[in-house]
Amino acid sequence: MNVSVSAALSDRETTRPRTADDAAAARAGAFLTIDLAALRENYLALRSRLGGRACAAVVKADAYGLGAARIAPVFHEAGCRHFFVAHLDEGLALKQALPDDCAIMVLHGPMPGSEADCAHAGLVPVLNSMEQIEAWGGLARALGRRLPAFVQIDSGMSRMGLPEADITRIAATPDLLDGIIVEAVMSHLACADEPDHPANAEQLANFRRRKALLPDAPASFANSSGIFLGPDYQFDLARPGAALYGLNPQPHLPNPMKNVVRLMAKVVQTREIPAGAHVGYSWRFRADRPTRIATVSVGYADGWLRSLSGRGAVLVDGRAAPIAGRVSMDSITVDVTDLPPEAVKPGSLVELIGPDQTPDAVAALAGTIGYEVLTSLGNRYHRRYLNG
Repeated sequence: MNVSVSAALSDRETTRPRTADDAAAARAGAFLTIDLAALRENYLALRSRLGGRACAAVVKADAYGLGAARIAPVFHEAGCRHFFVAHLDEGLALKQALPDDCAIMVLHGPMPGSEADCAHAGLVPVLNSMEQIEAWGGLARALGRRLPAFVQIDSGMSRMGLPEADITRIAATPDLLDGIIVEAVMSHLACADEPDHPANAEQLANFRRRKALLPDAPASFANSSGIFLGPDYQFDLARPGAALYGLNPQPHLPNPMKNVVRLMAKVVQTREIPAGAHVGYSWRFRADRPTRIATVSVGYADGWLRSLSGRGAVLVDGRAAPIAGRVSMDSITVDVTDLPPEAVKPGSLVELIGPDQTPDAVAALAGTIGYEVLTSLGNRYHRRYLNG
């Protein structure tokens, strides 16, 4: 049911004192709700497909924008012991949120000059180049102890990882890895969300052949979509990310994952405009009838992408209200002419993301992917974590 936030707070105030959360909710323009139980279910569902193989959690970009410090412990409680971040500072922050029995891998490896910080914190770098291997091995020799690392090989994505020439060089000169404990050899799939794409089989063959040239170690290859390519791609450790957060790992099929996020925003004001009146920047919307416009407190500064201008809708009690005109920095305007006036008034809530309008659906309207929708969500929302 769509209710006025101020009214809801007034009802609560009759039964208990007003809390800091109540006050923050009254001040907020929009609400981002993250369902921790759904995250847990998604992790367990992915792990169940792995036939006993280990399942990591990718929590880079602040757990895809949803708050790594709150979310990573949920995965730990579900049994996860391997976590991946992109940057060293992300790993340092994550260390504060997880017990000591976890391994935190840094996908970009240590930037030049930061190797000692990485080792001191007990983080595990993913070594992507000969330069990183040489620096990590050099630090190990200077410290007089061996240091753990993942080694990434390029299986055909041409983005990060050792090219075949460097792998052949290591095979011919194994002491290049002196001082390094190779805990796993990994690579990354480019087209796993397209199961019939020939790149998948080509990368798999490349990964197997190139890995065989390196010291024997566990293998990690499958991302979220890669898990669904089957056992040949799963190896010893899978690294799901997007699917944990509710994005569809099989875009050609119904989504097997639970929806994790709900985004709702308050109506700031409503107004009646005559036929022929324009709305918003550049006058991109022109009313073709007497129209009721609601201004909603969310914009591109909050991650509601500007490419959604004039596309899609918000939901009010399950009914669509189309976006009218340009997305602004702090607001959008929607056409609520066909909705009852009592359903849309200042303080009312409209739904932008939820079970009936998933991040993937919003992404399709914006001409992007669900990853960008989630990681763009800003820090101005009043955040609520359910089922913690």
